[in-house]
Amino acid sequence: MSIALPPAKTAASEEFPVASLALAPSLRRAVLSFYRFVRQADDIADAPHLPATDRLQILAQLSDRLDDPRTTDPLVAALHDVGHRHGTGPAEARQLLQAFVQDVRQHRYRDWDELLAYCRLSAVPVGRFLLRLHGEGPPADPPADALCTALQILNHLQDLADDRVLLGRVYLPLPWLEAAGGEHRFFDRRPHPPRRAVLDAALDQVESLLDEAACLPSRLGSRRLRVQARLTLAAGHALTRRLRLADPALGRVRLTRTDRLCRILPAALASDRTDAQVTADIVRRSGSSFRFGIRMLEGERRRAMHAVYAFCRLADDLADGAAPAAERQRFLDGWRRELDRLGGTPTTPVGRELALAVRRFDLPEAELRLLLDGLSIDAVDRLRIGTEEELAFYWRAVAGSVGILSVRIFGAPAADPFALALARALQLVNILRDVREDAARDRVYLPGTRLARLDVAEAEAQAIIAAPGFARAWAELAAEAVQAFAQADRLLEGQDRQVLRPALLMMWSYRPLLDRMRRTGWQPHAPRPCLRMAEKARLAWLATQVPA
Repeated sequence: MSIALPPAKTAASEEFPVASLALAPSLRRAVLSFYRFVRQADDIADAPHLPATDRLQILAQLSDRLDDPRTTDPLVAALHDVGHRHGTGPAEARQLLQAFVQDVRQHRYRDWDELLAYCRLSAVPVGRFLLRLHGEGPPADPPADALCTALQILNHLQDLADDRVLLGRVYLPLPWLEAAGGEHRFFDRRPHPPRRAVLDAALDQVESLLDEAACLPSRLGSRRLRVQARLTLAAGHALTRRLRLADPALGRVRLTRTDRLCRILPAALASDRTDAQVTADIVRRSGSSFRFGIRMLEGERRRAMHAVYAFCRLADDLADGAAPAAERQRFLDGWRRELDRLGGTPTTPVGRELALAVRRFDLPEAELRLLLDGLSIDAVDRLRIGTEEELAFYWRAVAGSVGILSVRIFGAPAADPFALALARALQLVNILRDVREDAARDRVYLPGTRLARLDVAEAEAQAIIAAPGFARAWAELAAEAVQAFAQADRLLEGQDRQVLRPALLMMWSYRPLLDRMRRTGWQPHAPRPCLRMAEKARLAWLATQVPA
């Protein structure tokens, strides 16, 4: 069959480095041979002017040629030569052909797991080929797989609009589109905040994959491949950042010259990110006032708190994100599986740092699991807390667990009662402060039994918080927060206040918020209360003070 194909892309036109000068000249020819075959097959799968039956037939012919050692096809013959010389290439190309066949046949994806399964065919073999070509061992496989998967998803996200218009494909799974109002609304060119939220949730998953891949350079024996890995990681982070700033539903998002010169090329000479640096970066990006308390710690204690807080932050972001509820629950289950690996070989930098913290400070793993159970309550489309007992379980799970873990890292394991009292106070303040934002997501944390006692009927969240009795229920909960702070004060007596200073910093940051809210009372249209700049500056200053 002789069919005219569109001009093929070249390695130089790719968004991520292909056969770059970082690779050894002796191997660059092999990489280009692999790339040219794969590029041709990909162009066939993406040829919009060809009927699907023709594309599938040509891909089947390519597969047959891969099985024919005497083929006269120059691209296939070159790939066979790579296989003879290096023991890799044809097998990975066969997997990629399966992905291209899937591209022709499948245009929508049911969920994130199905997208990841596609990436295992369409992206992971590329990384495995490079590793085997350089003689790298199995320890490099997991981070390389994560990197290739992240890059594939980034390619799909940056090409969302073009893939849909030109190829009729949308790789962002259907439930994610539905979470933004459906496919038609998602691709509507008008501004659409739910679309941005869904894209950011997808990019959160990409960032987790890039964090998982951060250890790849340190696991590589080849100096040149380490440089290539650093460049590719930097390109992934740069494109993730670009996609957070632009809207790929309106057109293709590309890396800029500034991205390449200022964010990617310097990575060639940069030091590799350690697991400890990954968790510290997550804490820094969070913007939470809790990071001020962590600054009071030093050495292994600070490192352990970074691990615990990074775990909490990532899990909380999953529960609160804009991904479909079923996906959020699956992502939380992924963290449960990572906790199962703490005694063995965790797959994520946060998991590996958590494992070190658990061993170093004898942290109860049950508290980490309890946190996930509490966050699973959040990971739904509609949330109502039914009873006081349910509220007690919720705050104990999402806040009390963090308190118990923290005081052990601080060096005060006997301070559990204080930690729980303070955790209850802090979580009640969070609930009081975030009522309006929670209602916008159809969440109500004040127990239904309490609301019913004050004649607030079950309804949509916005109607509940607008009911006359809601202000009284809110005031009651505020009074309970005051009592919880008072209980924490009493339980602090006899404890080492210097050791517990990070916890006291949280108390000092939340108490002013509660006082301010109680003075004004519940006001449905008031701005969300937050710390003033002077208060934040004071906390930052306190965090730098060396204990006497």
